[in-house]
Amino acid sequence: MEGIFAIWQRDLLKFFRDRARLFGSFTMPILFLLIFGGGMSGSMETMMASNMPEGGEGFNYVEFVFPGIVSMTLLMTSIFSAMSVIEDKDFGYMKEILVSPISRVHIAVGKMFGAATVATIQGMILFLLIPLLGLSYQLTALIQVIPFMFLLACALSALGLLFASFIRSTQGFQLTVQILVMPMIFLSGALFPVNNMPTWMDIIVKINPVTYGVDVMKKIMIDIENAQAAVLDAMGLNITVWGREVTIVEEILFIAGFATILVLFATLSFKRANA
Repeated sequence: MEGIFAIWQRDLLKFFRDRARLFGSFTMPILFLLIFGGGMSGSMETMMASNMPEGGEGFNYVEFVFPGIVSMTLLMTSIFSAMSVIEDKDFGYMKEILVSPISRVHIAVGKMFGAATVATIQGMILFLLIPLLGLSYQLTALIQVIPFMFLLACALSALGLLFASFIRSTQGFQLTVQILVMPMIFLSGALFPVNNMPTWMDIIVKINPVTYGVDVMKKIMIDIENAQAAVLDAMGLNITVWGREVTIVEEILFIAGFATILVLFATLSFKRANA
């Protein structure tokens, strides 16, 4: 535990000391929030209402897209934080850790917790925009969603660690991750519903961990008990697999299993790369 804590603490201190990274990580999420939540909200709400019975009263696109923007922040911060592994290799710090008595599993877990903590903090900072956007999420819902945000960030940072464990350059890592990140965002329901997709695309949606992360966050943050069924369908809150609706518990178990498997793969990759 001391080894995990030391690695976690180092990554956290690096984040708070790097103000450019702190500021830059919010650029794209806030840009998406302004474009999709502000500029396109009227047209998106009109389009959704035209496809819903009973006019779709009560549909608020900004309310729909905000949990998706938070998930986008978690995704980008978690995965790109793994680039520190490559930087540590270049500066020799990773070699010092690998020759220490700390096991490879503890190294991977410490890096995962560090990236996940940074991503969760950044996601929580976005909560400060809620009053400015005219939204009214319940405080209890925001508190309840924080542990899940950390779990989702762990899964995504584990994915980044897996790539960082066998990619040798930061340029190659950025290019590879960019190719991966954008489809994961657009095929997750973060910015628009993914209910009526082609079969091949629907398969990608269902195996995308961000899909379940976005769905859980929306179900926790949005007042689904008082919403119309047509509105819930428009928001894409009824994910089905093999004709069966997926529950929140099943989504959380899927993400936890995803994180566990990828950490194990990252650990094996570390061992091969430094054998």
